Amino acid sequence: MAAPTSLRPGSRALFTEEHDAFRETVRTFIERAVLPHDQEWEQQHHPDRSLFTTAGEQGLLLFGAPEEYGGVGIDDFRFNAVVSEEFGRHGLSAPGLALSLQNDVLGPYFLELTNDEQKARWLPGLVSGELVSAIGMTEPGTGSDVAAIRTRAVRDGDDYVVDGAKTFISNGLNADLVVTAVRTGDDPHKGLSLLVIETDAPGFDRHLLSKIGLHGQDTCELSFTGVRVPAANLLGAEGEGFTHLMRNLSQERLSLAVLALAAAEGVLENTLDYVQERTAFGRPVGSFQNSRFVLAEVATELDVTRTFVDDCLAEHLRGELGAARAAKAKWWCTDVQARTADRCLQLYGGYGYMSEYPVSRAFVEARVQKIYGGTNEIMKEIVGRDLGL
Repeated sequence: MAAPTSLRPGSRALFTEEHDAFRETVRTFIERAVLPHDQEWEQQHHPDRSLFTTAGEQGLLLFGAPEEYGGVGIDDFRFNAVVSEEFGRHGLSAPGLALSLQNDVLGPYFLELTNDEQKARWLPGLVSGELVSAIGMTEPGTGSDVAAIRTRAVRDGDDYVVDGAKTFISNGLNADLVVTAVRTGDDPHKGLSLLVIETDAPGFDRHLLSKIGLHGQDTCELSFTGVRVPAANLLGAEGEGFTHLMRNLSQERLSLAVLALAAAEGVLENTLDYVQERTAFGRPVGSFQNSRFVLAEVATELDVTRTFVDDCLAEHLRGELGAARAAKAKWWCTDVQARTADRCLQLYGGYGYMSEYPVSRAFVEARVQKIYGGTNEIMKEIVGRDLGL
């Protein structure tokens, strides 16, 4: 069954023919390089590094990197959005998050905060996928409170000596480079700095965390015990880490919103097919009024949300997306994703609870979307403060 027009990303006015052609490239990449390995990555709880190297070969990483470092020098977030949308619609949130982390979250740090020497050292590998990146913000006991970070970096000659721990770190097992928020001073905000820690450094350790979903995505706890990090690995100026972290959060949250909405659209499409094939009491499940009403409500909610997200994308392309609107997008879209997965699973009956059906995986994987990237309660707090409350 063909997807309704409102659910076809390629038909939206926001995208050009160039983006539509790129979408086909991403779909081909998913079909040939991701889907054949999906179950293997789920079972081993992390993707192979081939996910990144093959993505690099296909030009799917760090679009904004200058040509001299192997990139194409295109600063257009629509290409990032296409990657996230296609992974989401294919029900591949885990590997999709792995790539969007490198592109949407870490990309700005390596493109905007690095000096020429650092660019030459790191960008070629990040573009090719030979280097995998992660960001170390969350710590045991701190959650979303960045100002409470305790991992400390003490200057010692030409190095910083780092001690502490990070948790819930996506790409943690595969990462070669971890952009790490460290405390270089006592001020809650001005005492934070960003260091790029190379994971082969003595004193660095990591282990996989066991999750209820997103099994194909490597989430780790990291520990630093006397890790010596060259001062040349400092991103930006010492003491400016908090500012740098806050500056990129709007894009990170928009990225999560894009993935969430696309995942919800994929669940709806699969459910529309299922309810027309599955029968109960001698007729298709989709022919019952309850099924029609539920799916009509879901389709309408997704259509309205799509209009909002595309407007946020357009605003971001103009450099005008503010923190409050990005928070609204992240909160709303992840709630919609979870609500869609829940309502659609119900239409599958008992089969929806069986792991062989993609809707069961979609249901479990949607839950964490309301937690990472800043919990949705924090998003509401940001919006409330923006209202002057």
